[in-house]
Amino acid sequence: MDKKENTDIAFKTTGCTWLSSVSDQVGVPLDQVNFIACQILGLAVAFWFRLGLNPQHNTPEVRHAVATIIGASFIMFCFGWYAIHVFILVLACYGILIKSSVNGVHRYTMIASVGYLIVCQVSRVFIFDYGILSTDFSGPLMIITQKVTTLAFQVHDGMCRKQEELKDDQRRLAVHSKPSLLEYLSYNINFLSVLVGPCSIYKDYIEFIEGQHVQHRLKRVKDISSQQNGWDKVPEPSPVRAVINKLLVCACCLLWFFIITKAFPITYNVDPQFISEASFITRLAYALISVQAARPKFYFAWTLADAIHNAAGYGVSGVNERGEVSWDLISNVRIWEIETATSFKSFIDNWNIQTSLWLKSVCYDRAPYYRMPLTFVLSAIWHGVYPGYYFTFITAIPITLAARSVRRNFREFFLSSPLLKICYDVVTWAATQLTVCYIVMPFLLLAVEPTLQYYRSMYFHVHVISILAMILLPSKPSCFKSEIHALHFNNNVKED
Repeated sequence: MDKKENTDIAFKTTGCTWLSSVSDQVGVPLDQVNFIACQILGLAVAFWFRLGLNPQHNTPEVRHAVATIIGASFIMFCFGWYAIHVFILVLACYGILIKSSVNGVHRYTMIASVGYLIVCQVSRVFIFDYGILSTDFSGPLMIITQKVTTLAFQVHDGMCRKQEELKDDQRRLAVHSKPSLLEYLSYNINFLSVLVGPCSIYKDYIEFIEGQHVQHRLKRVKDISSQQNGWDKVPEPSPVRAVINKLLVCACCLLWFFIITKAFPITYNVDPQFISEASFITRLAYALISVQAARPKFYFAWTLADAIHNAAGYGVSGVNERGEVSWDLISNVRIWEIETATSFKSFIDNWNIQTSLWLKSVCYDRAPYYRMPLTFVLSAIWHGVYPGYYFTFITAIPITLAARSVRRNFREFFLSSPLLKICYDVVTWAATQLTVCYIVMPFLLLAVEPTLQYYRSMYFHVHVISILAMILLPSKPSCFKSEIHALHFNNNVKED
């Protein structure tokens, strides 16, 4: 490799260039190669962390320190000097947590973390060349913003608010003492989640480090259900099967990416020749295929991160209906539920799950007014400053309201027979997938002009339909509909 090529690689990444030859051979950008290498190494380290550094023979302090050091090494390997932003944000928010009053610690942490994230995102977009892929150091900052704000709200709940003021989840997750610096660093920078997340609950993470995670999770099942008992007495379950299953999913996603995703580029949706020559139905079909083809890269990253946590022994949620241990506590995606979703809400509930839980815990459950719009706005701000993000989340507001109205007014008419219910599910599945495609297209196109070009080519049809549904449909089902539903229900009861 000559000097010119080396210079080109140095320009493309501020992270480590050791794997530049691999990048050239496989045709994948160096920053992505570095990311995958760290995650693969993280998977191997996770198994060692569970077996060789198990909590029975090592103190929590040792496990905290090792998790932190490896995590810090990963972000420096991937982002080089840009990693300093991660350390600045974490240390600044710890200073706020320690020095500020518990009455306002949640507000100060939210303002500081989201503000710093916005500054970094603005610099990434408008100061640095977008082609410098490693400037996407905002990824770890996004996860850390979730963690520091979640913990700040939980400290506020545990040390400031009265128990009777809290909701059940808030009471269960409340933190009653401020963490040490080592615990705070480990929670935020541990190698399991520092690159791609997900955000996990502080108390769950501390239980995992201290070796109490599995026992506490399985004991809760024993306490809640009399049918499941003795789970807290059995040896710690092995995560190997769960990890293998998730790695197989990752392999399929990777295969899908190289075969399908590259064959259906998103930008072709706004190609002038394609728009002018293709019919509306053809353009609609291509948009649907290209958006669905773009999902596997997210499935891959989130499923691999989940597998790494499981390999370390973290992620038990309880037991399933068959009495088997479930390793989905911090899963970030449910692929089957997404691909078969028959409502926009169902799609959202199974996509980027931990981020949805974060938005719910710090915004939706706490906002006194306009909870849904404020939650969508916070989500857009958290994602970044590209205009496409705001098109997506603002468009989602009327569509969500319209979907609720349509479901309230029409769903009951299709519950009278299994055949009608199947027809309803097929229609709502197609409508959901097409609507999601329409909503997320700006998220993938990013800029204003391509977004408007796409929406013009689609005649703004989903916007129009949503607004008409909100205006024309009653907010509640009519009494006549309710009477029909009640009559039908009574008839069914008599027939049974």
